[in-house]
Amino acid sequence: MIEIKNLDKSFGNKAVLKNINILFEDGKTNLIIGQSGSGKTVLMKCIVGLLEPTSGEILYDGVNFINLDKRAKKKLRIKMGMIFQSAALFDSMSVMENVMFPLNMFSNDTFRDKVKRAMFCLDRVNLLNARDKFPGEISGGMQKRVAIARAIALNPKYLFCDEPNSGLDPKTSLVIDKLIHDITVEYNMTTIINTHDMNSVMGIGDNILYIYEGNAEWTGTKDEIIQSENTLLNDFVFASDLFKKIKEYETKKVDY
Repeated sequence: MIEIKNLDKSFGNKAVLKNINILFEDGKTNLIIGQSGSGKTVLMKCIVGLLEPTSGEILYDGVNFINLDKRAKKKLRIKMGMIFQSAALFDSMSVMENVMFPLNMFSNDTFRDKVKRAMFCLDRVNLLNARDKFPGEISGGMQKRVAIARAIALNPKYLFCDEPNSGLDPKTSLVIDKLIHDITVEYNMTTIINTHDMNSVMGIGDNILYIYEGNAEWTGTKDEIIQSENTLLNDFVFASDLFKKIKEYETKKVDY
């Protein structure tokens, strides 16, 4: 569980995040959504420690991350898995070597156990047969699945995903969404996802935070978003004709 309390972040005189309060729960896919420039990326960077908040608290299972010393922060970061927008695989390493990278960096296991763990993670994302290939030899969707395997190699308690569906076709995006959601539930992780993908919002949005101009404008679930009367949220989520029709259809069902 990660709890954000009264979080502010400013750059000079510009306030980017304003009094953010939100609880990201274990075993659920927690989504942060908002327009470009709304502050969601800054929030993610504050949570993982890439940026220092101006004020407020970031609590990992009750422990304030901001107050930890360098050694304690490093220890906590080992419990974090990251999936980057571009997958961020090492081109010169095979798929297997990419997944083993965090194990080689942070694990004291034997080489045999590291290989066993990497094979398990690749099997979990259905890529065991691609273990000897290089990133340039596999598709974008497969690269994202390798990134997921690498992110869970150290069996993290917290998983952070920055636009995991960026650059993927709709069908592959659904596969990635389901995989992230299933792994989150299976390992009871606290998963936080930055996304612009409304299919992800409506598909796996167990807990959603909508940020508007640095403010926590709305929080709720994928089911509650359909019935929301928040104008700013509706203008953002239901901007396309397709999602407008979905909202109209679901609202009529409730009325009847």
